[in-house]
Amino acid sequence: MTDSPATVERRGIEHIPDEERHGSPGRVFTLWFAANLTVADYVIGVLCVQAFGLTVPQALPVLLLGNLLGGLLLGLSAAMGPRLGFPQMLSSRSSFGRRGNYLFGGLNWISTVGWFTVNTILGVGALQAVLPGVNFYGAAAALVAIQIVIAVYGHDFIHLLEKAMAVVLGLLFMGVFIVAIPKLGASFSFVPAEGSAGWPALGAVGVVLATSFSYLMSWSPYASDYSRYLPSSVSGRRVASFALIGGAAASFAVEAIGAMVGSLTPNVGFFQALDSFSGWFGPFAIIAIVLGALAANELNLYTNALSALVLDIRVKRWVAVVAGGLVGLSLSIIGSSNFVINYQNFLFVLDYWITPWLGIVLVDYYVVRRTTVEISSDWNLKALSVYLIAVLVSVPFMVPALNLGSPFGSLAYLFGGADFSYFVSFAVACVLTYLVRRQSARRWAR
Repeated sequence: MTDSPATVERRGIEHIPDEERHGSPGRVFTLWFAANLTVADYVIGVLCVQAFGLTVPQALPVLLLGNLLGGLLLGLSAAMGPRLGFPQMLSSRSSFGRRGNYLFGGLNWISTVGWFTVNTILGVGALQAVLPGVNFYGAAAALVAIQIVIAVYGHDFIHLLEKAMAVVLGLLFMGVFIVAIPKLGASFSFVPAEGSAGWPALGAVGVVLATSFSYLMSWSPYASDYSRYLPSSVSGRRVASFALIGGAAASFAVEAIGAMVGSLTPNVGFFQALDSFSGWFGPFAIIAIVLGALAANELNLYTNALSALVLDIRVKRWVAVVAGGLVGLSLSIIGSSNFVINYQNFLFVLDYWITPWLGIVLVDYYVVRRTTVEISSDWNLKALSVYLIAVLVSVPFMVPALNLGSPFGSLAYLFGGADFSYFVSFAVACVLTYLVRRQSARRWAR
């Protein structure tokens, strides 16, 4: 079977049969490359210098490490799609049970609509930087309408557009970098008022690592949604590698540009700064930001609809797409003020539920090899218990937006006050899942 981008996708969350499988692993690269040449990465880069106090030379290796770690989890998740033939959140039913998985389907619905909102606000903000007279509400409504149409057409249309976006956005951001070459010396020598040219503060390094890892890793609950149509015979290693390289390369490159812009344009709005930094190429740079928001939001809205269907809400996929788009538009209008703080907090809160869930799912699939396309129960209390324990153990390492007092953050001083709870919860979930599954296998063998 070949792609059918001009036809509305008829599948929802059901298994993709062999006769409908098509495509090659390379399409995973273009999709995650385009989806991460985006406005959110640019903002992370700016924040590295202007909010977190790192110099550009200090930020770059930390951003690279964060993206490699996040990209690894994205790649491992994407490689599950061809073999299982299910969306990512549907596949996790094998770990938690049908009803036990409702919690994570609901959380992913919230996450996807949150990211949809973030990118809509940023996309409109970028548009207003070059067209100051543009009305926020009208522009947001127009962007959301376009994204709804794309998500309704579905999987093949999204892959086609992301392939085109990979070329267009790649050229546009390359243009920004070329314009920046004469400014590299000044950018690399800039030292923020809160930082130093020597060793950076551990807390600042931890926050930048957390933020860059958080953004790319947070695509993991989407990953199989865009690889499940690949033939089951394709190499899982190739799928994982393409997703990792595509996502990490794009995300790191745009964050690096953001850091350079932030170093030379302090006390200027995100997008006005990019416009000024890019000189004559400024309008094209802003176009890249707007198109990047669209590229990311195509995935946010499509996966949002699939997450709603995982909750056994009995509606057509297109109905779930429209509903998610309207909710995102409403939240964009409500949440456009005090954005920087809201954005940073959203990234951190996102990790609290994803990483322990991901640890359980990946160990079940890659280590224990118990993940199947058949759902044997409504609840898997052992997996849910492991999840709860992993979250509770990580509480002393959490640094939530609100000061909740002890035990929250009581051990965060070990990492300079940075929030490393998601690394802790991921590790605990992996180890406990392996031990619990191994014990269950031994009892069955007896």
